[in-house]
Amino acid sequence: FDSLPPAHYKETMNTILVWMQQSETKLSMPQVAIAEYEIMEQRLRELKALQSSLQEQQKGLNYLSTTVEDLSRRAPAEVSQSYRSEVEVVLGRWKKLSAQLAEHCQKLEERLAKLQRFQNDTKTLRKWMAEVDVFLKEEWPALGDSEALEKQLEQC
Repeated sequence: FDSLPPAHYKETMNTILVWMQQSETKLSMPQVAIAEYEIMEQRLRELKALQSSLQEQQKGLNYLSTTVEDLSRRAPAEVSQSYRSEVEVVLGRWKKLSAQLAEHCQKLEERLAKLQRFQNDTKTLRKWMAEVDVFLKEEWPALGDSEALEKQLEQC
């Protein structure tokens, strides 16, 4: 029995594997270009929640690692190697998932910032175009009114 992990080990392993599968599925959703700020913000909130969940699951992952280390000191080499291999696969997936999650968050934050700048620039441009439209619709000064013509030339 010394060469077998505690029952909690298998429960934790299953919990983490299920959680990783669900998270990998969420991250594998195709990234679409969205021009709606609110939708992008919602996606970022979902990714941040997934990051929080990842940190919560970290305790279970640490438990698996320490349990396998304990087991490797007590169990025969082939048994401990099989458990080590199992945990190494999980750690590899965990690391990849964590990196993907961080990358998705960073890219989305960058895109949100770009979209915000674009929306601000568009707003400024529309305001300027409205002002130009008003200017162009103004009545032209009479030909003899050089002062008014000079003023309009400056505005142009």
